[in-house]
Amino acid sequence: MAKIHPFKAVRPTRDKVSLIASRSYQSYTPEERDSRMDYNPYSFLHIVNPGYKYHKEISGDERYKLVRNRYLEFKEDEIFKQDETPCFYVYKIVNREQESFCGIIAAASAEDYENDIIKKHEDTLTDRESTFKQYLKTVGFNAEPVLLTYPDNDSIARIIKKVSTERAEYEFTTTYRDTHYLWKVDSKDYIEQIQSAFQTMETIYIADGHHRSASSFLLAKDLASNNNTHSGKESYNFFMSYLIPESDLRIYEFNRLIKDLNGLSKEEFLIRLDEWFRIENRGIEVYKPSKPHHFSMYLDGEFYSLYLRKTIYKFTDALEELDAQILFKTVLDPILGIKNLRTDTRIEYSHGKNGIVYVKSKIDQEEFEVGFGLFPATVDQMKKIADQGLKMPPKSTYIEPKLRSGITIYEF
Repeated sequence: MAKIHPFKAVRPTRDKVSLIASRSYQSYTPEERDSRMDYNPYSFLHIVNPGYKYHKEISGDERYKLVRNRYLEFKEDEIFKQDETPCFYVYKIVNREQESFCGIIAAASAEDYENDIIKKHEDTLTDRESTFKQYLKTVGFNAEPVLLTYPDNDSIARIIKKVSTERAEYEFTTTYRDTHYLWKVDSKDYIEQIQSAFQTMETIYIADGHHRSASSFLLAKDLASNNNTHSGKESYNFFMSYLIPESDLRIYEFNRLIKDLNGLSKEEFLIRLDEWFRIENRGIEVYKPSKPHHFSMYLDGEFYSLYLRKTIYKFTDALEELDAQILFKTVLDPILGIKNLRTDTRIEYSHGKNGIVYVKSKIDQEEFEVGFGLFPATVDQMKKIADQGLKMPPKSTYIEPKLRSGITIYEF
């Protein structure tokens, strides 16, 4: 049974939420970050990048303490205020393509994470887990929810529909032309119905935010071990999440860009590929895969279609059916010599929303030698891999919605 709790969010005032909300810190170039902070004193970037105030790069514990200071200043200036009672928050995003994502911001259970009620499909790096755990412990809050997904549920859908007919607490559009809405759910009846609906679910799944989930779990263990009166109800036992139904999740592929052919000539490379794929030269015709186990390749000014030879490649589990894993096992590792997808500097990734033409442009500019386009994974594939206790290769999925930081804040 999944345990989902309401919480007292710290939130921007209605008049400033559009100024505060920011994308994740890593998604900006340094120039973009500086520009936004130069002209917007309310941006959440001022909190997470406190060195800007001193024109200095600051890292480690010193940075974490200054992040805490900036956050407290925003609270003291009443830019942020905390809700008086625990609430759920219905949050809706309508993107520029008019796709709609709607779910519930809530506190998910670190115990559920430990017990695999909240299931994972990606590996995490121990160093990143530890670093972010220390960051959370020092700053005392989390401002970016983990994206979780659950099976479509009629009871939850009815409540969301009823709540979203009322006037939204927030309604604002970003420069990316995404419109964001937030409704506060403080009705005791609705809160109980939502919790009861989640309690009927044996599992829910992490869609995006594996490191944040892992770090929150480590923080819960750390703080519990140092609390003689630990009860399990403390706020540190939970982490902020955005839960959306599976039908609202959008999964795009990550295409692969490779800097060289590992010492092979073009002809030698194509011969090696022929072992695993039926190859067709498409010339200058842009080719994008239309089904699983079909790949596109751009090499030396031409597109190729690669169809997996299924009589040769054996599907032994859910992971082996994943196209990102197939490409790694048949091409990237044995032919191109790329053993570690996380650390090898010869490979880079481009998410599917950029399109295969973006891959072509990078190769035409001679930044890379060859590029591969993949068919996107499905929610069912992601779930099967998680259910079997397996882990996807890095950059297997690009998942939307992408959330903004600073709209709801969870304090420990």
